[in-house]
Amino acid sequence: MSRHTGWTFGLAVGALAAVGLMGVTGSAAYAQKAAKKAVKRQSAWVKLCEKTNLKRADKKGKLHDITKDICLTHHERLDGRTGSVVVSAAIRQVDKAKRPHLMIMVPLGMAIPPGVKAAVYTKEQWARASKKQPVNDKELKPISLKYTLCHPAGCTAEVEAPEGLVKAMETGGGLMVLALNAAGRPVAFPVPLVGFKEAHDGKPIDSKKYGLARARLMASIREKAKQRYIKQQTGSTIPQPEPIKKK
Repeated sequence: MSRHTGWTFGLAVGALAAVGLMGVTGSAAYAQKAAKKAVKRQSAWVKLCEKTNLKRADKKGKLHDITKDICLTHHERLDGRTGSVVVSAAIRQVDKAKRPHLMIMVPLGMAIPPGVKAAVYTKEQWARASKKQPVNDKELKPISLKYTLCHPAGCTAEVEAPEGLVKAMETGGGLMVLALNAAGRPVAFPVPLVGFKEAHDGKPIDSKKYGLARARLMASIREKAKQRYIKQQTGSTIPQPEPIKKK
């Protein structure tokens, strides 16, 4: 484990039970109500694929265009009040590479050198965690990820997926992610695996429709945040315009 004291998955027991209060799903189930807890939510996993053109130099230094097929089986959870990403996880497959990569994004403000740890919980372990019952670290197979990129939305950590990880995710109950904040305290980010197998094995969804749905969700969150701010300042909200009735 880590040299940092207390960085164990035992701390994550209460995190799953509280996840329903932390945010909303930001992927396939945009139109679903966000009040359900993670263990009862409809799947937020989606598969997104695209062709990417890259430049690669040959032995003589001449550049050639290369097309790569990149697929992400992706989950993200958004803060229902701000629209910021609470956590996202993805399995990335490039063409027919032997092994995919596990990618995890957490919010800014985490300690960079320790990286991120993740562990797949079986359905039985996930059910125990949701009831605040202990899951011993010896029952788990933690994976260490190092941060590769930080941007305004958060910091992404990545690692080549260990053998058997995807299969474990297909049959598991959830993926528990741990990061250390700037004060060195562990923060747990539960990611339910409901629907992961169907998304990973299925066809990709339309990326444009996905982008539009996500944009609508973000607009709705921003509008609600605006209304909350106005109510705090004035004690009332701006009345919404009545829809125009067709004659």
